Amino acid sequence: MNGISEIWPALLLAPAAGLAAAVVAEKLVGGERQPVALGLLALAALGVALWAAGETAGTVLWASCGLGWTLLALAEADRRAMLLPDALTLPLVAAGLGVAWGLFPDRLLDHAIGAIVGYGALAGIAWLYARTRGREGWGLGDAKLLAAAGAWLGWQALAGVVVVGAAAALAVTVARGVLRGHLGGTDAIAFGPFLALGLWLSWLYGPVTFAW
Repeated sequence: MNGISEIWPALLLAPAAGLAAAVVAEKLVGGERQPVALGLLALAALGVALWAAGETAGTVLWASCGLGWTLLALAEADRRAMLLPDALTLPLVAAGLGVAWGLFPDRLLDHAIGAIVGYGALAGIAWLYARTRGREGWGLGDAKLLAAAGAWLGWQALAGVVVVGAAAALAVTVARGVLRGHLGGTDAIAFGPFLALGLWLSWLYGPVTFAW
């Protein structure tokens, strides 16, 4: 368990990081200033820091905070515009490989393969969807975010990230449909926040495993 002296710098920085996440998302995807979103993201960033402090320490704590705060910015961008900007996803891939090199050098190849497989898997699905349905339904931003997941976690964790994200997205979609009184088969939903959740949980608690 971290002492307060170890975590207070992250806690002090967290609200500013949340505000920065909101501003960065706004600048990258456009839209009007949303004061409520600013406040909520500041609180969410503080929650991320507290959550990370409960599970990690030292250098890993700061890596966790950086990951979590970047995921907040990505989730906000996707919420605003159904877009995951390259200016956030691509540096997150590089950061994941850098963290892997620093913390798990013996597993760096697994993380590099994870970045490639993560991108290729969702990019392939997006291509097939567009070919069969005649319209885009899965953006390449999601593929780049899954590449970031592979870079941070290794290829072994990718299936778990997608399963957790898909389960959370399905739960939210069903709940939203129940509240609205109908389920629309063509309703769009931003998948990025749910992928981000799968990445975050897998980073803190380890990948979901399956007995095939």
